[in-house]
Amino acid sequence: MDLDLASARVASQVMARLLSPDFEDWSNAVARVGSCANPIHLTGSSMRVDASTGEVLSTYSSDTEPLGTTLIRCGNRRASECPSCSRVYAADMFHLIKAGVAGGKGVPKRVGENPLVFATVTAPSFGHVHGMRDNGRRCRPHAKTPRCEHGRSTTCHQKHDDGDELLGQPLCWECYDYASHIVWQWWAPELWRRFNIAIKRTLAHRLRVKESRLKHLASVQYSKVAEYQRRGLIHFHALVRLDGAKADEPFAAAPDGVTAELLAEVVEEAVRSVRFTAPPVFAGDVPRVLTFGAQVDSRPVKVGHRTDDPAGPLNAEQVAGYLAKYSTKSATDTTTGEQSNSHLSRIQAVAAEFATLVEDEWVADRMLCALKELPYGLLGKWHTALGFRGHFATKSRRYSVTLGALRRARRRAQVLIADPQRTGIPVDLASMEAQLLADDEDETTLVVGSWSFVGTGWDTEGDVALARAAAARAREYAQHRAGQKRAKASDETRRDDQ
Repeated sequence: MDLDLASARVASQVMARLLSPDFEDWSNAVARVGSCANPIHLTGSSMRVDASTGEVLSTYSSDTEPLGTTLIRCGNRRASECPSCSRVYAADMFHLIKAGVAGGKGVPKRVGENPLVFATVTAPSFGHVHGMRDNGRRCRPHAKTPRCEHGRSTTCHQKHDDGDELLGQPLCWECYDYASHIVWQWWAPELWRRFNIAIKRTLAHRLRVKESRLKHLASVQYSKVAEYQRRGLIHFHALVRLDGAKADEPFAAAPDGVTAELLAEVVEEAVRSVRFTAPPVFAGDVPRVLTFGAQVDSRPVKVGHRTDDPAGPLNAEQVAGYLAKYSTKSATDTTTGEQSNSHLSRIQAVAAEFATLVEDEWVADRMLCALKELPYGLLGKWHTALGFRGHFATKSRRYSVTLGALRRARRRAQVLIADPQRTGIPVDLASMEAQLLADDEDETTLVVGSWSFVGTGWDTEGDVALARAAAARAREYAQHRAGQKRAKASDETRRDDQ
C-alpha cells in the first residue's frame, strides 16, 4: 500500500510497527474497526440476554482483547478527520436519501411517483471573490472602476483551474464584509427554518387552500445537507418531496395535478421570500436583514431517468450520491488547509473577536441570564466552523428511514451473521430485512454492559498513517469491484438488446 509519510520520524514509527511482535494483533484490531483513524478505547464487559426468558446467550469482556481494550469507531463524518468512518457515514446518507426517492429500507416504492425536486440554496455575496466561471470565461474581466478604495484591482482576467489557491479568495479583503458574513452564517439555520414555513405557505397559495388546511391535502418532506463553499459560506442542497395528507398513511400519493415542475417553482418562490432581521452582535453594531442568495437552482428528479441528459431531470441515485458526498465535507475540505488560507483565517478571527466582545459585554453588564441564552452567546464555540452552528444533514420525520435505524440494522446484521457460525443454523434471507429494520420494541435480545472510557486514537502517528492507508486500499478495492459489477451489468444489457 502507498503511504504518505510526513517525516522521517513517522516513517520510523511505521517501520517499528511493521516489525513489532504484536503487529498481527494490532492489524486485526485495525480491521475490526474498519481502519478507523481515531478509534475510541473502552474497558468493561457485556452480555446478550434473551428478553423473554432471561437466558444469557453470550458474554464478552475487553480483557479477552489482545490489546487489552475494546476499540470502536470514532464515527466522525468528516473525510479529513477519518476517511473510513466518513465513508460509512456517506453510505448511510446515500441509502437514507435514496430510500426517500425510490423506496427501499422500509419505504414503499410508490414514493418515487410523488413530485420531487433537487434544490440548491446559496448564500448572498459579501464581496467579490475569485471563482471558476461557466463556459471557460475569465474570472472578473469587467468592473465599473479599475481599483477599489484601497487601491486593489477590481478585475481578474485569469481562468482559474479547480486546484487554484486563489479560488474563493476576495479580490480585496478590506472591502469584503466579514462581519455580515459571520452574522449570515450564524443565522443560516434560522433562514432554513423560515424556508420550511414559506414553502408550505407558498404551496397553499398555489393550491388555493388556507395554510391551516394544507395538512389535510398534502405534506412537504425533505432531506438536506449543508456544504461549505470555497469562500467559506454554507450552501444548502435539498431534496424536497410532496406527499399526501399527514393523516393518511406515510408516503401517501400527492394531490392530483401537482407536478415536480410546479413544486420546483414553489421552492424557488419560497426561497426568494425568506427574510430575517438579525439582531446586532454587540453594542454599537447594527441589525441586518438577511436573505438567501439570488442564485437558486431547483430541478425535478425522476426515478430511472438517464443521467447522460444534461437538460433533463436528475436521476435518483445521482442526487443521492451528491448529497452523501456533500455531507462529509468540513469547513477546510475545499482548500489546502485553513492555515494556508488567509480568507478562512480572517473569518475565524472575526468570529473569535465577536465572541470576545459578546462575552465582555455579558460580564460587564452582569446579566442574570446564561451566556448561551444570548443571540450570539455561543459564537466562540463555533468560530472554527466559520460561524455555522447548524446540523450538516437533516431531514423531515416522514422523509425516509433514519440514520439510527440504519446503524441499528448494521449491528443486528453482525449478530445475524455471527449466530449461524456459532449455532450452525442458516440465515433466513427472506425475512432478514424485516429483522434488521424492526423497531426497538420488537427486539428480542437485550445487551447489558458496563463500560469505561479509556482514551482515543492510536499510539503513534505512524499507526494513524497505516490505518489511513488501509482505509484507502479498502476504498480502492470497493471502487474496483463496483466498476466490475457495472461493466458486467452493461455487458448483460447489451447482449439482451442484441
